[in-house]
Amino acid sequence: MKKNQKTFNFSSLFPVFFLGLVAILIVINILFFNSFWLYPNLFILILLVILFFSYHFKPTKEPKEPNQMFETIIKDFPDGIIVYDPDFYVKNFNPAAEKIFQLKAEEVLAKKLEPDLLKNERFRLLIQTIFPSLAPSLKQISETNAWPQIAILNFENPPLELKTFLNRIVDKNGQVLNFIKIVHNQTREKAILRSKNEFVSVAAHQLRTPLTAIHWTFENLNNTFEKPEAKEFINEGLNASQRALKIVNDLLNVSQIEEGRFGYQFEEVDLVNFIEIVLKEALPLAKSLGIEMIFEKSNSRFKVKIDQQKLGMALANIIDNAIKYNSENGRVILSIQKMENQPFVKITVKDTGIGIDPKELKNIFQKFFRGSNISQVNPNGSGLGLYISKNIIERHGGQIGIESALNRGTTVYFTLPLDFSLIPTRETIQEEEYGWS
Repeated sequence: MKKNQKTFNFSSLFPVFFLGLVAILIVINILFFNSFWLYPNLFILILLVILFFSYHFKPTKEPKEPNQMFETIIKDFPDGIIVYDPDFYVKNFNPAAEKIFQLKAEEVLAKKLEPDLLKNERFRLLIQTIFPSLAPSLKQISETNAWPQIAILNFENPPLELKTFLNRIVDKNGQVLNFIKIVHNQTREKAILRSKNEFVSVAAHQLRTPLTAIHWTFENLNNTFEKPEAKEFINEGLNASQRALKIVNDLLNVSQIEEGRFGYQFEEVDLVNFIEIVLKEALPLAKSLGIEMIFEKSNSRFKVKIDQQKLGMALANIIDNAIKYNSENGRVILSIQKMENQPFVKITVKDTGIGIDPKELKNIFQKFFRGSNISQVNPNGSGLGLYISKNIIERHGGQIGIESALNRGTTVYFTLPLDFSLIPTRETIQEEEYGWS
């Protein structure tokens, strides 16, 4: 039979047939039993109903086998997928994996992958991906014993960056049946990101020189002119150039942080003395806005290992926000305390200001994000201060958090390790997520 030829579907006539039989039974009842109701033929009617539902609503197609569905998903998946058993025999190698590794599936399927294959040029990239410790550059993203295992592998000649996700397929008893490795080629994405960062860095460098000159000019004019009218215009120019310089410097800092070259000089310092220095620099702004500054010193003295210039920038950003977005005659309270049963000290900055919508708190440490009410109070901010602060604090081995309620103030807190072995040994390149994370 030709595929396009229509076939007669008897099942479509079954409802008509069923209703016809019911009508005949009603007529029989009226003629022979002098009743409209079907009680005398109830048994026959029940059989007809069962027949109707069992026949008319039976599935027309058999469901796909789970293995068939799994194979279809793997085949069409945009990232490379390699499935292999605990003995490293390959069971599946999808088309995307063929493209990444320049290997045909038939060359790999049922083949045992082992480190010795590294000598074979055609299989080298695949073996280095299956055994990441053999790769030229490995960055482990996940914890050592956590699943899935996530890593970033970098290769040269040609440049290639792969992000891999390794997980297990287990049976109901927890026995490992197979391993599945997803391979995402993010080479092009990272090249675009680097180009963007380079552009921002170059543009900011080029802007900083003329802006510095403009700022210097306004400062000199401010010291030269005595007329109030002239001073007012000069001060506006001075403030505008100062804001522009801060945005440019923030962009440069972000670029260096994300490239892992911000540069840190760690030294042991007394935490209370360090905070007092940062607070002293913030006092003039607080006084000009009528904000009271309170430092609740701990009875204990804490030695911390920090980069004073970088951490000073982070703490200054937090205090600056607490002052600028405070209420009239408000307060900023800074306190420090040792965390119970943990080798960390906690620094807290609490204000009595306008607060932030709790729904927006999850985005507050992202680049360029500013609370909707904060943008209305001061439209000139860059939205980079807390992002920079977060990265600096994490580089010191600490964590940052925030709590806030609208019109009830904000509390920003962060930790610093008292155990210096908890400080990361080096800067890391910030990963911008694409697809899988």
